[in-house]
This record gives sequence, structure tokens and C-alpha cells, in this order.
Amino acid sequence: MKKIQLSTSQIILIGFALAILVGTLLLTLPFATSDGKGASFPDAVFTATSAICVTGLVVQDTATYWSAFGQGIILLMIQIGGMGVVTVAVAITMLSGKKISLKTRTTMQEAISAHHVGGVVHLTGFIIRGTAIIEGLGTLALLPAFIPRFGILKGIWYSVWHSISAFCNAGFDLMGVRGEYSSLTTEAHDPLINIVIMILIIVGGVGFLTWEDIVTNKWRFKKYRMQSKIIIVTSALLIFIPAAIFFFTEFDDIPAGERIWASLFQSVTARTAGFNTVDLNLLSGSGIVIMTALMLIGGSPGSTAGGMKTTTFATMLSTSLSVFRSREHTHFFGRRIGDDTVRQAGSILTMYLTLFLTGGCLISRIEGLPLRDCLFETASAIGTVGVTLGITPTLGGLSRAILILLMYFGRVGGLTIIFAALSNKQTPPSTLPQEKLTVG
Repeated sequence: MKKIQLSTSQIILIGFALAILVGTLLLTLPFATSDGKGASFPDAVFTATSAICVTGLVVQDTATYWSAFGQGIILLMIQIGGMGVVTVAVAITMLSGKKISLKTRTTMQEAISAHHVGGVVHLTGFIIRGTAIIEGLGTLALLPAFIPRFGILKGIWYSVWHSISAFCNAGFDLMGVRGEYSSLTTEAHDPLINIVIMILIIVGGVGFLTWEDIVTNKWRFKKYRMQSKIIIVTSALLIFIPAAIFFFTEFDDIPAGERIWASLFQSVTARTAGFNTVDLNLLSGSGIVIMTALMLIGGSPGSTAGGMKTTTFATMLSTSLSVFRSREHTHFFGRRIGDDTVRQAGSILTMYLTLFLTGGCLISRIEGLPLRDCLFETASAIGTVGVTLGITPTLGGLSRAILILLMYFGRVGGLTIIFAALSNKQTPPSTLPQEKLTVG
């Protein structure tokens, strides 16, 4: 019998699928819900997918529907999904003292978007230590905000939960005790919660490779890898430009001081975090479009965030500028980008837009809901964001299945899906004749 050889991309896809299956089964246990009956399979699989894919879309309020055990399982899935299933598996192997095989190193390289196989094990240790330190500091920073509100034990639990959820860009919250599906709208006036959550989201969203670069080279920006430079500059622009637009065009009924926090927070959270401090249904049409675009772009490669990634967006934007300037190649910081990278970026952009538009149109047709609301929801799913206009809990089974697939595809990544599908395809030995094609 011929042994099945799985590619690294296929291993990643299967790993996430198995993690979702295990999480689903645990959430169906009677003691996983507050009523002691256990979740239905559709609710459990949706929640498990949202947690493993660090999205944050929910069909049941996390604080009121799930028991302490259920919340613990969801938090564990968020942690696994944020770090990456492969990263967690490698970490367990390292702790057990077993040797890391070349196949495992190669899979890890693809999972965290590392450039080389060499140093992957060291980078895994850096990711584990960094995650523990950042989430620990986030927890300590949130204690003064939550303990006075909820008491010592509950305040500690809320601090741990929201620190992990924010760093992993998951968007799950426990504030439903103040109003179901309310997210952080009751905390919009609190600078401490706003600042800490935003910092955790940004730190988790720029990627582990970028932070390794920062730790190694400190403030010497010129010594950073080109990828780190692109990520930092693009992320900064995608935070402050939309925030300025939100400040001057949205939230007119909010005092100026709170409007600054609301504008910054919505700009940051749209990049795959899933929390919100204002009612998103109050946004104007242009505000909805801006948030939808930010959700599709998402975070950065090798991070806890989803979306088509900041580097994909930057590559396509720079390629367009190169065409406008009649330049032959795409450039960043005095370096030329290879044509294969540009083609990959174009393929990822096309795939995300196709899935986003197709999913939104299907849900709108199935449910009879406005297309704008459905597109916002599908952007939130494939970008693994989690913000919502409130329609997810009302959707039928088929529409929820569409969102599940979008969350899964959004978390494992566009290139992983493409490579997994084409892993056994052979490259043609010869090229076809070339002919000119007019475009535009």
C-alpha cells in the first residue's frame, strides 16, 4: 500500500481542522454550558471554528451561555489558534525532549511565514516566551480596571481572558454580563482598557518575525528586514489614517475626548481583533466601507491575525504605483520585489475578494438581508476579525456554514490553501508561445 505523503500546507490545513473538531466535541459536553445541557453541534462547531481561527463571531453570548469550563475551553482554543496549531505542536515536542525532524521544521517555517528553515526551533522558543510575557503584562495592566468592577477572582479571570483574546486578535469578550453581545461598548470611556487592548492587538498583529527583528536591532530601523519595515509603516498608516477619518466623519454624538479613543479603537480593532467600543450599526455608509476594507487587509504574516495581510496590500499598492510611474519592477526601501511575489499577492487578493463577495451575495440571497450587512459579515469572517452588525446569531444553518468556511480559509491563509491544492501538480516542462494582450 502506497504511503500518503502530505505537503506542509496540507498538514497545516488538517491540523487546524482537527483542532476545531476536538474543540467542537468538548463544547457539546453538558457542563460546557451554563444550563448544563451542552451546546448543539451547529453552535459548538461555529464557536470552535471562531475560536481556533481567532475570529470572534459568535452565535451565543460567551459570558452568559457558556459555563466556566466552556469559557476555559474557548480560551484554550483561542491561545492555540493565535500561536498556531503547528507552533503549539512543535512546542510540545520540544518540551518532551524529542528531536525536531526536518519535515516538522519545514512545516513550522511555512506556518509562521519564516524565510528560512534554519533557526525555526529557536524562533519557536522566542514565540512561546514572547507570548507568555506579553499576555502576562497585559493581564497585570488590566487588573486595576476589572478587579474594582467584578471583584478579585472574577477580575483576575476577566483580565487573563481579555489579555489573551486581544493579543491573539480573537475578539471574544466576557462583557455580556452587562448586556448580551455588547463587546466593550460599556468601556468606551475607560482610557486604561482602550489603551491596553489596542496595544495588545497591535503587538499580536504585526507578527512574531517583526518583533524578533525589533528585539534584535532595537531602534535601528535601517537594519530591519525589508518585510519588517513594510509591516511597521503599512500598519501605522492603516491605523492613523482611518482613525482620522473616523474622528472627523463619525461619532458626532460622542464628546471629543471619547471620540479620539473610539476612532483609534475602531481603526485598530478592524484589523482582525473583533472588539468594538461603539455600536457599529451607527456608522455611516462610508464608515462601514472603510471598516470592511480594513478587515479584508487584516494583520501581518506570521502573526496572530488573519486577513490577506499588510504585505499583500502593500505589494499590490506598490505594483500599481510602479505601473503609473512606468517602472519595470516593484520597489520597497531600495529593494526590488520578485515577480513571483507580485503574482502570489495578486492571487491572494483575487481569492479573498472572490470568497468575500461570493459569501456575502449567497448569505444575502439565502437570508433576505441587505447586501451591505452580509458583506460586512463575510469580510469579518474571512479576515478573522469578529466585529458584526448583529446578524450572525440570526443566520440559518447554511449561512453559518458559509461563515465557518470563510473563517477557516481566512485563518490558515491564502497561500497555504493555494499550495495545498496544487501540491501534487507538476510544472509543465515547456512554456507556451507568448502573445500580447491589451488590458485596461
